[in-house]
Formats: sequence, structure tokens, C-alpha cells
Amino acid sequence: MLVLTRKAGEGIVIGDDVIIKVIEMKGGGVRIGIDAPRDRKIYRQEVYDRIIEENKSATQWDMDTLDSLSSTISTKKKTK
Repeated sequence: MLVLTRKAGEGIVIGDDVIIKVIEMKGGGVRIGIDAPRDRKIYRQEVYDRIIEENKSATQWDMDTLDSLSSTISTKKKTK
């Protein structure tokens, strides 16, 4: 991990297309600005962690649920 000290108005460049700038330091918090291409996904850490957690849980199907879902889909196809 790279640890840097920055003051308000100073920034960090990541690659050729991402700039992180310290906007303000106030009350123990830091406001930052991120300038990056629109196609780059940028998340707060807690949001990213939740997305990963949700994606993992979405892949955890038990066989009874899959069998039930498969039966439901098969029944609906036959009635059309």
C-alpha cells in the first residue's frame, strides 16, 4: 500500500486518466474529488464491499431451489 500525505488542493494521479484531489480537510474528515473517465466505475469502499457480498450470495443456490425454479419454467413453457 502506498501512503501519501497531501494538503488541500494537492492531488494524486493514477495511470494516465484518474486524478484524485484533496478538496477540503475539516473536522477529522477529508473531502476528495475524483476526475476519471465516465466508463470507470468508482465506489465508496463500503458500497463496493456490499456489491461483492451480494454477488457472492446470488451465486449460492441450493439444489432444491434450482429444481423448483426449473420445474416452474418447464411448466410455463408447456402451457404456452
